[in-house]
Amino acid sequence: MTKRRAARELLLKVLFQVEVGRLPLEEVLATTLEEVQPPDEEWAYVESTARAVTGEADRLDEIIGGLAEGWRLDRLAKVDKNVLRAALYELLHRPEIPSTVVINDAVEIAKKYSTEDSGRFVNGILGSFLRRRAESEPGEDVVEIGAI
Repeated sequence: MTKRRAARELLLKVLFQVEVGRLPLEEVLATTLEEVQPPDEEWAYVESTARAVTGEADRLDEIIGGLAEGWRLDRLAKVDKNVLRAALYELLHRPEIPSTVVINDAVEIAKKYSTEDSGRFVNGILGSFLRRRAESEPGEDVVEIGAI
């Protein structure tokens, strides 16, 4: 497993605790750092991305909702939703990371922590996002793309 995938798995655990446990992000981050003691580089990624994803959760959920045809957002598995949030955040804001790497890790993490079907579901949503983004007009808002 790559260092980045390990960091993405830890990120999922943080996001999941915030959503399911309804715990404040700062509390979850402090507890996770104390209990896991990840390497500095891994922790920097987890901490900054967790803050960004939770800060943009509404926007990311709009995109997911627009792409998850036939699924209401509140009916998605919490693991799948948080994997999608993190991956979409990276696709939107981390252009230095190849989209294939982001999607592959998201699919593998979904399969590991959710179900085999979750891997296909996550792959489909992220693939649709990339296709719609490629088809969009320059300057078009990504939320509008998800709502198509």
